Amino acid sequence: MVYKITAEADRQYIEEFREAPITHHRSPGLQRVLNVMRLYRGGDQYILIARKEFQDYVIGRMPPLRDEPIVIEDDLVLPSREAAEWELFRRRWHQITGETIALNYEEKPA
Repeated sequence: MVYKITAEADRQYIEEFREAPITHHRSPGLQRVLNVMRLYRGGDQYILIARKEFQDYVIGRMPPLRDEPIVIEDDLVLPSREAAEWELFRRRWHQITGETIALNYEEKPA
C-alpha cells in the first residue's frame, strides 16, 4: 500500500525540509513524504530545470503524457538550488494536500 500524504499528519516535516532541502540526512517521515511527492502520478508533475549550472533555476511541469512538451515557467527564476527545491516542495505540497505554504525559502518562521 502506498503512503498517502495528509496535511495533518505530515505538516511536521515542512520546516525540517526548509532548513535543509538538499541533504541526505532526513528523518524517515520526511523521506517518506518526499518519495510520494517525487512519484506523484495525479497529473502534471513539477520538475526542476537548471538554466545555468549551479544558478538560475526554473520550475517546469511534465504533463501526464510524456510525448507532450514540458511547460517551463520562466516568470520565476530562483537563484540557488536550495531555493528551487523549496519552491518545488511548496508546489508539490499544495498539489497533494490543497494547502498553501506561504513561507519563502529566505524567510524565517515566526
